Amino acid sequence: MSGLKRRTVLAGTLGSLAAPAVHAQGGKPYAGTTINGSCFQTTYFEYLKNYYAEFEEKTGIKVNFTMQAFPVYNQRTDLELSTKGSAIDVCNVTFIYSGRWIGAGWLTNLDTFAKDPKYTPAEWAPEDFIGGPQSAMQNAKGETFGYAWLAGAMVLGASRYDLIEKAGLKLPTTFDELIKVCDAVHNKDNVAAFTADKLHHWNWIPYLMGMGGAVFKAPPENLTPTLNTPQAAASAEWYANLLTKYGPDGVLSYSDDQAMRSQMSGRANIRTQDTAWQVPLAKDPESKVQKTVRYGLMPAGPSGNFPGSNSHALGIPAGSKKKEAAWEFIKWALAKDTVAKIVKSYGYPGVCRLSIVKTPEFKQVLTLNGQDVAGLYLEVLQLGGKTGYMKYRTVPVYPQVGDKINKAIERIATKQQGAADAMKQAQGEAIQDLQKAGIKVDQG
Repeated sequence: MSGLKRRTVLAGTLGSLAAPAVHAQGGKPYAGTTINGSCFQTTYFEYLKNYYAEFEEKTGIKVNFTMQAFPVYNQRTDLELSTKGSAIDVCNVTFIYSGRWIGAGWLTNLDTFAKDPKYTPAEWAPEDFIGGPQSAMQNAKGETFGYAWLAGAMVLGASRYDLIEKAGLKLPTTFDELIKVCDAVHNKDNVAAFTADKLHHWNWIPYLMGMGGAVFKAPPENLTPTLNTPQAAASAEWYANLLTKYGPDGVLSYSDDQAMRSQMSGRANIRTQDTAWQVPLAKDPESKVQKTVRYGLMPAGPSGNFPGSNSHALGIPAGSKKKEAAWEFIKWALAKDTVAKIVKSYGYPGVCRLSIVKTPEFKQVLTLNGQDVAGLYLEVLQLGGKTGYMKYRTVPVYPQVGDKINKAIERIATKQQGAADAMKQAQGEAIQDLQKAGIKVDQG
């Protein structure tokens, strides 16, 4: 997913926020302490920073929290963590880097604090964090290195559901039904049936998995690519056809924002994408489809339903010399009261606490054109936690492999190559990249 732009989709209104009490035995045990925190530019911490003074009043801890553009943040933090420096006490654990940072031992095991009543009261409830978002923040032993503050969940949005109804059909629940619906509504009322952006390494994977394919053999242990299988070739051809046959002109070059606007303007109908990009269809003042948009689960393939989900979390660098104070900040920033009031005041939709997702306030935030999208959001996040199928995306080498996937889908969609040849080439190029990175892959 794109970085800064994607996160500016989330918006809300100013309100009040109460800071929950922290563990203290008389007075402020951290008086005079300053901690340094860092994240990419995002609404959650824009909202939260207005209340750092309240946190300092409660704990004595002053917070110096900086935010940068998404790629800049990741580059700087990766370098800082790799040297086990002490410049950062609290950092965002970025989804696509979580496997690298946790696996390398660059983050602190938060079970040390969360499971110790000296630091964390039982009512903070670490088990309240939803399984899907949390799964990327744990190692193979199930130890936790981050607590999620943002989750993304892929759903289906149909901007012109009225055209689907007029054709006597409903929202598609399977791949076959998706094609049937697209056949029935494509170019009706000058609306393309389907739209997507060009990040095929995110959008295509649920279709790959739904047809029985996978990116790697068994991530994170075995990172041998599996892009040259019959299932991968069949799925790639199917998805490329979905784009070229049913997409609007120029769809192969669409960015996230362009794909969203093709729906908002009523030029394209169906898209399967992160909830953050689907909310504006119902809520953005510029949207022309506020009254006709409907939402559903990602359609399932013959092998099951694998909607994309991702998350970002707060963690403590291994090199921090103020780990206890850093934990006090995490505990406050992600406490039930804090999250609940940010939802109430700002309409924040990226919540990762189950108890908050089930509240009337959150349901209201994600009630879109009269439909309870909060239920869909939760279902996707729980699906991701059951089998851990999103692990493919948290391995350090995925960006290189994802680049090969993007190019292969483009070659298939533009008829430069047949699907089998394109995926075989992607497999070979991916293996070369992995071997250069020192990754062991299976032979044959």
